[in-house]
Amino acid sequence: MKTFGIAIAVIIVIALGIAAWLLLIPGPIAFASGSTVALSDYTGANPTGVPKELAQADVIKRGEYLAHAADCIACHTAPGAPAYAGGFAFNLPFGTMYSTNITPDKETGIGNYTDQQFLDALHKGVRADGQQLYPAMSYTSYAYMTDADALAIKAYLFTLPAVHAPARENRLSWPFNQRGLMAAWNLFYKSDERFRPNPAQSAEWNRGAYLAEAMGHCGECHTPRNLAYALNNRSKFAGALTAGWRAYNISGDKAAGLGDWTDADLSTYLSTGHADGHGGSAGPMGEATDNSLTFLTPGDIHALVVYLRSVPAQQSDLPHTMETPAPASHREGATAGMDPRGEQVFAGACAACHDWTGVSPTSKYATLTGVRAVNDPSATNVAQTIINGVNRQTAEGTIFMPGFGEAYSDDDIAAVSNYVTTRFGAQGAHLTANDIASLRKQAAQQ
Repeated sequence: MKTFGIAIAVIIVIALGIAAWLLLIPGPIAFASGSTVALSDYTGANPTGVPKELAQADVIKRGEYLAHAADCIACHTAPGAPAYAGGFAFNLPFGTMYSTNITPDKETGIGNYTDQQFLDALHKGVRADGQQLYPAMSYTSYAYMTDADALAIKAYLFTLPAVHAPARENRLSWPFNQRGLMAAWNLFYKSDERFRPNPAQSAEWNRGAYLAEAMGHCGECHTPRNLAYALNNRSKFAGALTAGWRAYNISGDKAAGLGDWTDADLSTYLSTGHADGHGGSAGPMGEATDNSLTFLTPGDIHALVVYLRSVPAQQSDLPHTMETPAPASHREGATAGMDPRGEQVFAGACAACHDWTGVSPTSKYATLTGVRAVNDPSATNVAQTIINGVNRQTAEGTIFMPGFGEAYSDDDIAAVSNYVTTRFGAQGAHLTANDIASLRKQAAQQ
């Protein structure tokens, strides 16, 4: 009997240990050496707020910069709808939820929000009526934002046109449609604590950490989630599937992360959404570039590079890129024996811009060799780009590729995605029509 009791006790201890491992995860900058201090006790240059170029600007101008840094527009603007009026769909495994109107409309937006109510929404995930927000609103990241920066954003938002846009009803399965359950989730994963700089790290590192964690919330897309759908910082920036697109590994891993990128390439990619030999951004990352990162000053881009460089390498399943052009003849190479539809679709819809070598004669943005998406054996982003196209507004002009999602069947898109990754990448994909149907559903606005 005594042995039985000891065995039960051991099982309980092991179970509690496993539960603690799953539930208790480190903070976003816990990987760095050195200890953090309260911002008021930090003697270095203030890593929060706006860059020195805007230090003397009025609160609205500062708020505009910070709203771009926080990429508020991305989640609070539905396709074809007024900016910041909400209605953007988050398609999740347990249903669909919609972002809300954050224009100053007094009936359907935030026009009646007090400063404290706005801070509670950003820092605690509590809306004005006291109801708990879902963490699709990145309050677990925005909690690190200072009060001054949050209220500067509010000041800017209140200068925008008021749009009457009632919130759409979330469509979540039980029990996820019970907001009250968020109280239990928040016990483990909500930290109502402002950013704490690390004196052991450089001024650039601390600024980059603030921009990446408190403002840009990079981990919300690039860090895998645990069983409770919270960010698993033990695999920080290792990459994840987000809204049907792959957010790539941005840790220091040389095979699949940023370890082989030069600082110049990384800076160029962050500020423009493209780097030669690595490809360009599309989907959610393209939106993040055009709505947020491109507005940051060169100094802030450099700070982000410094911070990203410090994140420990995390392995993922992507092989090294292949930058060698494919054979000149489309009848040569590894694609022999593949579904002929892939080659046929490529010939009719793709070859004119992308070329049979994969090195575009028309635009560096259309070159396929060396591109991360093409070297991803899941072909997730290749398929999504074919389905949805690319329509980005950059400093160099419009980058446009039409979407072929309506023109081609799921079988056709699977075949051409497999063909592209096999011909121009390091390892061919094996997508099926069912895979394409699933990707369409994950990325669709409903």
